[in-house]
Amino acid sequence: MTTQTTRGRRRASGPTAELRTANVPAPGRPRDSQREVRRRKGPLRQMAEFAAASGVGQKAGVALAVTGLVLTVTMPGTGALTATSESGQASAAVGTQPEIPASASATIDFSRAAVSTTADPDSRLKQLLSAQSVGSIQVSSSKGTLGAPLDTLVASSPFGYRVNPITGAVGEFHRGQDFVAQCGTPVHAAAAGKVTFAGWHPYGGGNRIVVDHGNGLETTYNHLSSFNVQVGQTVSRGDVVALSGTTGASTGCHLHFEVMVNGDVVDPMGWL
Repeated sequence: MTTQTTRGRRRASGPTAELRTANVPAPGRPRDSQREVRRRKGPLRQMAEFAAASGVGQKAGVALAVTGLVLTVTMPGTGALTATSESGQASAAVGTQPEIPASASATIDFSRAAVSTTADPDSRLKQLLSAQSVGSIQVSSSKGTLGAPLDTLVASSPFGYRVNPITGAVGEFHRGQDFVAQCGTPVHAAAAGKVTFAGWHPYGGGNRIVVDHGNGLETTYNHLSSFNVQVGQTVSRGDVVALSGTTGASTGCHLHFEVMVNGDVVDPMGWL
C-alpha cells in the first residue's frame, strides 16, 4: 500500500519484497559401493589386505598386526601359511614340517675341531691332509694352506735347478725357496706341528729346524742365526721359532725355507 505525497510521489508503506532464486539440486555423483567399507576398515587394514592379495608380504617377509586383523606370512617352502578371515579368526595351517628323528646314540661334540671351518687355516690344512694322500695333493688344493715364515715375503732364489751362488756350478738343484731377510728377523712356524729337528745341519743348512705337521708334511727353516725351540716341542702357526741368519752354505743373510712331502722336497710356493 502506498500514500500520495504533496509533490505527487508515492511512498511505500513497507519494504519491497526481493525476488528469491529457486534452489536447484546439484546432480548427484555415482555412489561408490566400496567407499563405506574402506572407510570402516581404515588405512592399516587396507594395507594388510593389499599385501596379502598382491603377494608383497610373501616377497618381503611382511608381518602386519592391526586391530582385528593378524596377517602372518612365511617364505615359500619354510613352513605353513596362516592367514585370517574378515572375522579375525585364523584359518588352519596348510601342511606341516616332517619330524626328523635322531638316533639315541647320537652325540654332540662342541670341541673346537668339530666346529672349525675352512676359514681356520690349521683346520683347512688338517682336512686337506686327512682327505687324501699328501703325495697326491694338487697345487690348486694346497695353495695358501701354509702360513708365511716371515712377516714380509720377498722371494730371491727360487726352488729348482740354478747356478750355485758359491761354486758357480751349473745345474745345482735348489731344494727350497730363499726369501730376503736381514739377520735377526723373526722366523715363524708355517703351521701347527711338532719340532723333530733343531740343530746344526751338516749339508749346508747351518742352524736348522724341522717341523712335522702330520700326514707326511714337513717344513724346514735354514741358515738361522739362532732358534728357541727344541725337539719334541709343539708349536702353533705363527709362533716365532728362530731368527734368520747366514749360517752354513750361505752367501748372506736370508731364510731358506723348504716344504717336504713324504720326505721329498716340493716347491714351497705351491703351499704358501
